[in-house]
Amino acid sequence: MQIIKSIQNRIYEIRGERVMLDFDLAVLYEVETRVLNQAVKRNIKRFPDDFMFQLTSIEWQNMLSQIATVPQVTNPSSQFVMMANMPQNRTGKYLPYAFTEQGVAMLSGVLKSDKAINMNIAIMRAFVDVRKVLLKQNSINEQLTEIKERIGEHDVQLNELYDAMENLIDEKIAQLKWKDRERIGFKLKE
Repeated sequence: MQIIKSIQNRIYEIRGERVMLDFDLAVLYEVETRVLNQAVKRNIKRFPDDFMFQLTSIEWQNMLSQIATVPQVTNPSSQFVMMANMPQNRTGKYLPYAFTEQGVAMLSGVLKSDKAINMNIAIMRAFVDVRKVLLKQNSINEQLTEIKERIGEHDVQLNELYDAMENLIDEKIAQLKWKDRERIGFKLKE
């Protein structure tokens, strides 16, 4: 269960997709990011744009602000694939790749070690758990909306009750005033 939580902490939302970044996947698969990305490049047909995309400089800067701790690596150059055709950000570092759930599933066909296979299963379970949480949240939101609508209806009904009670009170006050009025005409002594 601890590994699932660790994986869930590495799932980010970019471009409206839940994704994992290449360096996080490399850590989980216990390979260098360079090795992971080279395996992907060798099998690039398996990774269309909706399975994998490279972050822009702006997206990467936004990600750095979201990530509590950026992975500390003894050899930072191994964290990014050093290829001439890859875009760089302003610091000269290569921009990471983001893999959607389908892209991570496709990695299982590219990385064949036992560790990669077991980790891939755990990652798929983490994505499923995240989806379940989001579905529960949507269900809760729907229930809250329904409650708000009911409360709105109750407010209307309560206001009608308050108005009716005020009318009754006003009528009672009017009756009391009528009985307590000063009488005119002949007065009988009792």
